[in-house]
Amino acid sequence: MPRGKDSRLKDPELYEELRDDGASKEKAARISNAAAKQGRSKVGQKGGESGSYEDWTVDDLKKRAKELGLSGYSKLTKSELVDKLRNH
Repeated sequence: MPRGKDSRLKDPELYEELRDDGASKEKAARISNAAAKQGRSKVGQKGGESGSYEDWTVDDLKKRAKELGLSGYSKLTKSELVDKLRNH
């Protein structure tokens, strides 16, 4: 994500922490912007548990990649798919 006055990130520090922890760009931006609006502690209480991509089937990982508009995933291994989904 670009930084600076044109950035859409409301909490760039939290965004960078989330990215360092392995969150995708999309997820890190969504969480950091929600935290800036509602407060970090409020956002931390929100949401449920989502299974780890490692627990998903290859078919489910490919469906998720398609939902996100990713390309070049059809011949990837499961670990490559997980990496692609986390780092898109």
